[in-house]
Amino acid sequence: MKFASVRLIAADIQAMVAFYELVTGQTAEWLAPQFAEIVTPAATLAIGSAETVAMFAENSAMPGANRTAILEFMVEDVDAVFDRLHGKAELVHAPKLLPWGNRTFQVRDPEGSAISIFSPFTDAAKARFGSR
Repeated sequence: MKFASVRLIAADIQAMVAFYELVTGQTAEWLAPQFAEIVTPAATLAIGSAETVAMFAENSAMPGANRTAILEFMVEDVDAVFDRLHGKAELVHAPKLLPWGNRTFQVRDPEGSAISIFSPFTDAAKARFGSR
Protein backbone atom coordinates (compact mmCIF):
# COMPACT_ATOMS: atom_id res chain seq x y z
CA MET A 1 0.00 0.00 0.00
CA LYS A 2 1.23 3.48 -0.83
CA PHE A 3 -0.02 6.53 1.06
CA ALA A 4 -0.99 8.89 -1.78
CA SER A 5 -2.34 12.13 -0.30
CA VAL A 6 -4.43 13.97 2.22
CA ARG A 7 -7.56 15.62 0.83
CA LEU A 8 -9.25 18.63 2.35
CA ILE A 9 -12.79 19.66 1.46
CA ALA A 10 -13.26 23.40 1.06
CA ALA A 11 -16.26 25.69 0.98
CA ASP A 12 -14.01 28.25 -0.76
CA ILE A 13 -11.54 26.27 -2.82
CA GLN A 14 -9.85 29.37 -4.25
CA ALA A 15 -9.01 30.66 -0.74
CA MET A 16 -7.82 27.23 0.42
CA VAL A 17 -5.57 26.67 -2.58
CA ALA A 18 -4.09 30.16 -2.28
CA PHE A 19 -3.43 29.58 1.44
CA TYR A 20 -1.61 26.29 0.89
CA GLU A 21 0.38 27.75 -2.00
CA LEU A 22 1.54 30.44 0.46
CA VAL A 23 2.34 27.85 3.15
CA THR A 24 4.23 25.45 0.89
CA GLY A 25 5.70 27.82 -1.68
CA GLN A 26 4.39 25.39 -4.33
CA THR A 27 1.98 26.14 -7.17
CA ALA A 28 -1.16 24.03 -7.24
CA GLU A 29 -2.04 21.89 -10.21
CA TRP A 30 -5.74 22.34 -11.01
CA LEU A 31 -7.08 19.02 -12.34
CA ALA A 32 -10.64 20.40 -12.54
CA PRO A 33 -12.28 23.66 -11.41
CA GLN A 34 -13.32 21.91 -8.20
CA PHE A 35 -10.10 19.95 -7.52
CA ALA A 36 -6.43 20.89 -7.13
CA GLU A 37 -3.28 19.21 -5.86
CA ILE A 38 -0.17 20.66 -4.28
CA VAL A 39 2.63 18.18 -4.77
CA THR A 40 5.60 18.49 -2.42
CA PRO A 41 8.68 16.27 -2.34
CA ALA A 42 7.27 14.29 0.61
CA ALA A 43 3.49 14.29 0.12
CA THR A 44 0.56 15.53 -1.93
CA LEU A 45 -2.16 17.78 -0.54
CA ALA A 46 -5.40 17.43 -2.49
CA ILE A 47 -8.09 20.10 -2.14
CA GLY A 48 -11.63 19.48 -3.33
CA SER A 49 -14.57 21.82 -3.33
CA ALA A 50 -17.61 20.92 -1.24
CA GLU A 51 -19.46 19.89 -4.41
CA THR A 52 -17.06 16.96 -4.89
CA VAL A 53 -18.37 15.24 -1.75
CA ALA A 54 -21.58 14.19 -3.52
CA MET A 55 -19.47 12.21 -5.99
CA PHE A 56 -18.63 9.85 -3.11
CA ALA A 57 -21.52 9.96 -0.64
CA GLU A 58 -23.64 12.96 0.27
CA ASN A 59 -22.52 14.59 3.56
CA SER A 60 -19.59 12.16 3.99
CA ALA A 61 -17.28 15.15 4.46
CA MET A 62 -18.03 18.73 5.44
CA PRO A 63 -15.88 21.85 5.03
CA GLY A 64 -14.91 23.59 8.25
CA ALA A 65 -15.90 20.65 10.46
CA ASN A 66 -12.47 19.20 11.30
CA ARG A 67 -11.01 19.59 14.78
CA THR A 68 -9.29 16.20 15.04
CA ALA A 69 -6.39 16.41 12.59
CA ILE A 70 -3.31 18.62 12.41
CA LEU A 71 -1.52 18.87 9.07
CA GLU A 72 2.22 19.10 9.61
CA PHE A 73 4.81 20.67 7.34
CA MET A 74 8.52 20.23 8.07
CA VAL A 75 10.62 23.24 7.06
CA GLU A 76 14.24 24.35 7.33
CA ASP A 77 13.52 27.66 9.09
CA VAL A 78 10.43 27.86 11.32
CA ASP A 79 10.94 31.55 12.06
CA ALA A 80 11.15 32.53 8.37
CA VAL A 81 7.87 30.73 7.62
CA PHE A 82 6.29 32.26 10.74
CA ASP A 83 7.27 35.72 9.47
CA ARG A 84 5.83 34.93 6.00
CA LEU A 85 2.47 33.76 7.43
CA HIS A 86 2.19 36.29 10.28
CA GLY A 87 -1.02 38.26 9.86
CA LYS A 88 -2.17 36.08 6.94
CA ALA A 89 -3.55 33.20 8.99
CA GLU A 90 -5.22 32.75 12.38
CA LEU A 91 -2.44 32.05 14.88
CA VAL A 92 -2.92 29.09 17.24
CA HIS A 93 0.48 29.50 18.93
CA ALA A 94 3.80 31.23 18.26
CA PRO A 95 7.04 29.29 17.71
CA LYS A 96 8.08 27.15 20.67
CA LEU A 97 10.02 23.99 21.47
CA LEU A 98 7.91 20.89 22.14
CA PRO A 99 8.90 18.03 24.48
CA TRP A 100 9.60 15.63 21.57
CA GLY A 101 12.22 17.97 20.13
CA ASN A 102 10.47 19.93 17.39
CA ARG A 103 10.37 23.72 17.19
CA THR A 104 6.90 24.57 15.90
CA PHE A 105 4.07 27.04 15.49
CA GLN A 106 0.47 26.49 14.47
CA VAL A 107 -2.05 28.43 12.41
CA ARG A 108 -5.50 27.64 11.04
CA ASP A 109 -6.29 27.41 7.34
CA PRO A 110 -9.33 29.24 5.88
CA GLU A 111 -11.61 26.30 6.80
CA GLY A 112 -10.31 26.13 10.40
CA SER A 113 -8.00 23.09 10.20
CA ALA A 114 -4.87 23.29 12.33
CA ILE A 115 -1.57 23.55 10.47
CA SER A 116 1.72 22.87 12.26
CA ILE A 117 4.94 24.20 10.80
CA PHE A 118 7.98 22.60 12.42
CA SER A 119 11.67 21.85 12.28
CA PRO A 120 13.43 19.06 14.14
CA PHE A 121 15.43 20.98 16.77
CA THR A 122 17.05 18.59 19.23
CA ASP A 123 19.63 16.00 18.19
CA ALA A 124 17.11 13.21 18.85
CA ALA A 125 14.49 14.90 16.65
CA LYS A 126 17.02 15.50 13.88
CA ALA A 127 18.03 11.82 14.05
CA ARG A 128 14.39 10.69 13.93
CA PHE A 129 13.70 12.69 10.76
CA GLY A 130 17.07 12.01 9.14
CA SER A 131 15.76 8.99 7.25
CA ARG A 132 12.35 10.41 6.32
